[in-house]
Amino acid sequence: MAKKTTYRPQKKLTFIDIIKGNFLNRDEIKIHYKYFLLLFILMMAMIYSNHLVNKKIKIVNALKEETEEYKSRNAYAQSKLIKVKMESELGKEVAEDSLMTLENHPHKLLIKLDSTDAKAK
Repeated sequence: MAKKTTYRPQKKLTFIDIIKGNFLNRDEIKIHYKYFLLLFILMMAMIYSNHLVNKKIKIVNALKEETEEYKSRNAYAQSKLIKVKMESELGKEVAEDSLMTLENHPHKLLIKLDSTDAKAK
């Protein structure tokens, strides 16, 4: 028993029919529903893979910011280390020259001039 298809003229497909989804009820679509189902599955797979790519891009950007933070911390630590090494080297050279560090800091002398002394000069 072969399936007998009857030909009946269909009305012209309009833009409104496409928007409403009425084109899905047409006989041509019912015959080729497997292809439309395949297209739908492929589109969903593309959307999902794009979603995964966006998540990974966010992770990569966060890791880039973190590496920049660690690079700046490393540069700061290296500069402090160089400064400490220079101080220790300077301390060794001063000790060789038998120079000692001051225990009391020097005093600053302030000299005030009287207004009369300034006029006399």
